[in-house]
Amino acid sequence: MKKRSTILTLFMLLCMTGVPLCMDAGSTLPSKRAFMWVDAEANFRCFSCPDSIDFYLDKIKQLGFTDVVVDVRPISGEVLFSTKYAPRLKEWNHTVRPNFDYLGRFITSAHRLGLKVHASLNVFSAGHNYFDRGLIYSGHPKWASVVYTPKGLMPITKQKEKYAAMVNPVNRSYRKYIIKVLDDLVRQYPGLDGIILDRVRYDGIEADFSSASEKGFEKYSGIKLKHFPEDIFTWKKDTTGQYVVQRGRYFNQWIEYRASVIYQVMRELRDAVKSVNPAISFGTYTGAWYPSYYEVGVNFASQHYDPSKKDWATPHYAQTGYAELIDTYITGNYYTDISISEAEQNKKGVRNETDSETQFGTWYSVEGSCRHLRHILCGKPFYGGILAEQFYNCPKKLAQSIETNLKYSDGVMVFDICHLIQHRNLWDEVKKGMQKAGLLNL
Repeated sequence: MKKRSTILTLFMLLCMTGVPLCMDAGSTLPSKRAFMWVDAEANFRCFSCPDSIDFYLDKIKQLGFTDVVVDVRPISGEVLFSTKYAPRLKEWNHTVRPNFDYLGRFITSAHRLGLKVHASLNVFSAGHNYFDRGLIYSGHPKWASVVYTPKGLMPITKQKEKYAAMVNPVNRSYRKYIIKVLDDLVRQYPGLDGIILDRVRYDGIEADFSSASEKGFEKYSGIKLKHFPEDIFTWKKDTTGQYVVQRGRYFNQWIEYRASVIYQVMRELRDAVKSVNPAISFGTYTGAWYPSYYEVGVNFASQHYDPSKKDWATPHYAQTGYAELIDTYITGNYYTDISISEAEQNKKGVRNETDSETQFGTWYSVEGSCRHLRHILCGKPFYGGILAEQFYNCPKKLAQSIETNLKYSDGVMVFDICHLIQHRNLWDEVKKGMQKAGLLNL
């Protein structure tokens, strides 16, 4: 009886302290890492010669960064390496890049400095809506996701306020295509340390409402939809005149179905990568806002975490969690509120890129996000992402965000190096943040 009482007391203490019960008591977290992200389009001109790559790699190494993420497939679907499966991005914004091995130069120069290199791909984007450019515009219009807006159903290429022309994740021909691209990349660069997949998701709550998704849902759920898309949700105006989602009778089942699609995609992509190079790190980037990220069909939590108390989660939703498939998980702690106390005082709320409504709560701060993520990931490592652009008018908070991410998560990711290059005073704040966190000793 005494032993049972001791176990119960320990259980209660763990719950009170917020330590995830699914975490192995003997496990140890990896040492802190710092990632610098290099976007393909925003840095196209600046990184159009090998010397620039060498210069900035040396600079980030001196600041304590351990990894660099090189975007090689931006949202247009063009790529920055040679493959017969995708057009190469040779020109952007009136800049023509000389013909050299862009990713190869990163790998060679970074490894010389002791930096690891990850190649990033925007998986379910294949066009740029601002320029009517990309694969969806040049031969593959059927790949375009069908979005359900207050104006009705339309291909995403007609939704010009959205810059990324997203693909429907249900589309099997596209999934086979992107696996070929990924396979080619991993085979060409055996020295690559990791893959980071971006935009492995639906565009938003309004996507995808094509007939393929309707049929896929019916097959998955066993439910015959009589009124589509109204059985999922309808758009209604709130008291302020803004359109909001009014859930239909099968909304929660729809959310589970979409998450199951993304889970299956993640398994397919992981298998493709590991079959070529079992040692390569398989990673992904997602937004950190789990309370609303179900809107894009993504469940990045551990399957040991049970979200069934959420009003959007079915009893089987936990089975769509893909944390166990990931070696390197970077998440977007894109908040200008750094501490939990700041978030509690924020009356304006936060509305992230994929949100249909403004969000409030302790989650929407760097500290709060990290603490919540540690729980839902059940102790698996994660790296807190920073959007440097958010700190143009409050540069000191960039240092605070870096320090806080390094304190409460397993590392930090800065997106994007272009913002530091364009606003040179931010380099000093990066240095301060790295110093305060103990990742840089000068």
